Amino acid sequence: MSLAITLHLLAAVIWVGGMFFAWMILRPVAVELFEPPQRLTLWYRAFQRFFPWVWAAVVVLLATGLWMLFGVFGGMGGAGIHVHLMLVSGLAMMAIFLHIWFAPYPRLGKAMAAEDWPAGGRQLGQIRRLIGINLILGLATVAIATGGRFL
Repeated sequence: MSLAITLHLLAAVIWVGGMFFAWMILRPVAVELFEPPQRLTLWYRAFQRFFPWVWAAVVVLLATGLWMLFGVFGGMGGAGIHVHLMLVSGLAMMAIFLHIWFAPYPRLGKAMAAEDWPAGGRQLGQIRRLIGINLILGLATVAIATGGRFL
């Protein structure tokens, strides 16, 4: 259990912390300092580095979450409501990430290659909104994970 919970927590911190940094810190600075072509390039390159970490986090979160659910709690029936909520919110976050990965992110790459800055801006806007939703879900999931069984 100690290995599973440690890996689970580290994966969540990497994913949610990365979204928090991107949304609350990097985005306002990028808007302040860069024109659209440079801003889109910054974001696309940042996503190229961040998204492999998200993929790793998704794999680790699923593997360790299921390991704890079935190996420690004995299945869904042995888990508290907070574990059920974590599972649902985590799966929703993963679905949103998959949508980003397979839809607006490749379109952003195509717009960048074509130097179509308005199209790239639309795709970046969609990614930004989806990451914002995932950030809210991620922060709520952290709150549920840490305090859920005491509520």
